[in-house]
Amino acid sequence: RPRVPVATTVQMDTDVIVIGAGAAGLSSARLLGNLGARVTVLEARDRTGGRVWSTSRGADSFPAELGGEFVHGPAPETRRLLREAGTTAVETGGDSWAWLDGDLQREEDEFSEAGSIFDGARSLPADESVERYLQRFAGDAAMREKVDAARAFVEGFDAADPAIASAQAIADEWGSGVDSISARPVGGYRPLFEFLTSACIAAGAHISLSSVVSRISRQRAGVVVEYTTAGGSAGALNARAAIVTVPVGALRGRGGDAGVAFEPPLQADRLEALRAIEMGDVVKVALWFRTRFWERIRDGRYREAGFFRRDQRPFAVYWTQWPIPSGMIVAWAGGPKAAALVAASEAELTELALQGFGELLGEPALAHAEFEGAAFHNWARDPFARGAYSYVAVGGASARLALAAPIDGTIFFAGEATSNDGQGGTVNGAFETGERAAREAATSLGIAIE
Repeated sequence: RPRVPVATTVQMDTDVIVIGAGAAGLSSARLLGNLGARVTVLEARDRTGGRVWSTSRGADSFPAELGGEFVHGPAPETRRLLREAGTTAVETGGDSWAWLDGDLQREEDEFSEAGSIFDGARSLPADESVERYLQRFAGDAAMREKVDAARAFVEGFDAADPAIASAQAIADEWGSGVDSISARPVGGYRPLFEFLTSACIAAGAHISLSSVVSRISRQRAGVVVEYTTAGGSAGALNARAAIVTVPVGALRGRGGDAGVAFEPPLQADRLEALRAIEMGDVVKVALWFRTRFWERIRDGRYREAGFFRRDQRPFAVYWTQWPIPSGMIVAWAGGPKAAALVAASEAELTELALQGFGELLGEPALAHAEFEGAAFHNWARDPFARGAYSYVAVGGASARLALAAPIDGTIFFAGEATSNDGQGGTVNGAFETGERAAREAATSLGIAIE
């Protein structure tokens, strides 16, 4: 028999419990509700959205995305949902500038150039780390710039540690085309997630916020999910099935903290899959300025700038909101650079980001004079994420597929970490897997799928 807390209030039975109200959880709950299932969503945070979180400095300021921001690749599920929500995505672009020989120089298609170095990783007799793979080119002076760019993109875009990340997994993901940035939702992701939350409720789903799940127990008739509310009271909910959309870092625990417990315990193959999927670190700071001063300097050469890159700095990448006119700049550090910053305070990070942007442009005093405010969220310290998004470690080629496999037709898994078609780490990967898990649960429960 599963362990049940002493002060437990057993709620009404439901068909499916969805754990997590991020992209995967909301897409699961909406689909199941529309199919006629009774659905309860348990969300640990006091809001929906998960690792997508929009904020602003006021009604007139441009919104900043503290978590997921972009639409990667074709992203059919995301674009369909945006249309349903009555909005759309605007294609990104603009000039890319990189620091080289003491100045910013325009780059052309730098992502494709950097990514092509991994073409040979697919034919390796055995998987190896990105760092070890890149060392194969260490003696080729002509390849040095390409190697440095590839390492920087693995750290930045994949939020991965090159010493841990799988070279073959990076090759597969980059080769799929979904790791490239192609668009961002107009006005940010907030309108879409507000639409999805309302759509779940309209479909009959009950969303319980501030409900932290601690244990998932399988029983002969289904599952019992134990949780604790913000007020400290314990509860247990019975259901025919559960869909788990908890991020890998919170699912397994990180830094000595316990993750979600399973009864009976997860089997060895799934535990191995959890160990083979890492959570990347990201430090992302939104900087608001009074004017778009970077467009005025140097005779307007940065007027259509989209990205700035200087790999040797704490914040290696900055981006504008081009083509949308906005006085907001985002500073980004990923992988080991982010890990080195996660203990810093918000004030320290803001100053590092601001100073770095000013120095990049050769105008540190002007940057400080134009600065209005900043926003930041530490996902590594966030107890419900414990990292930004997932990447695959060496030898983990089948880890995402193994993590996604249902347990006894009763417990199902979704979320970007379970995406096995190159969309790991993306919002669309979460949407896609949420709908996949919902269909799997519906089939198992005998619910007709239209």
